[in-house]
Amino acid sequence: MNIPNILTSLRIFMIPIMVGLYYLPWEGKYHTCAIIFAIAAFTDWLDGFLARKLDQATPFGAFFDPVADKVMVSVALVLLIASYSTPLMTLAGAVIIGREIVISALREWMAEIGNRASVAVSYVGKLKTAMQMLSIVILLGNKPGTEWANVGEWVLVVAALLTLWSMYVYLKAAWPSLMPNKVGEADANEKNS
Repeated sequence: MNIPNILTSLRIFMIPIMVGLYYLPWEGKYHTCAIIFAIAAFTDWLDGFLARKLDQATPFGAFFDPVADKVMVSVALVLLIASYSTPLMTLAGAVIIGREIVISALREWMAEIGNRASVAVSYVGKLKTAMQMLSIVILLGNKPGTEWANVGEWVLVVAALLTLWSMYVYLKAAWPSLMPNKVGEADANEKNS
């Protein structure tokens, strides 16, 4: 275990703390949960920075870091969807969580065929992540129905639109690998006739 991996593990341990606090009958829970999520989001950037700076990148870290990110965001979105209970929040959250599942499966499959580099993180993906984190911090930090909560909900909608755009970018990059080889397809058709 090195420093980046400890930070990633810390992010995982923050999740149940955030969930437990969110359900306490305490007015300060909103700001506290937002701070916990913001610290977790910061460790996401920090562990990657330190892994590169200290030359401490490991196969475990490469696997565990994106898992921690996706679990952290998904759990926060599930909390918010249950708490806000609006069609807009539910749709935006479902788009974001669904995209994470699709892209994770795509990356795994592309790695299996030796073509993972074609679905590397893009600028749109980074922008999507920043908007997601911002919206979740705003939403966790404010009671549903308040003005800032409404702002957070619209920031989440923008994040969901960026999520769809980034998914399109990744799928477009992977499309040649997803489509059957025309020569192989023609050979298969000849054998079947």
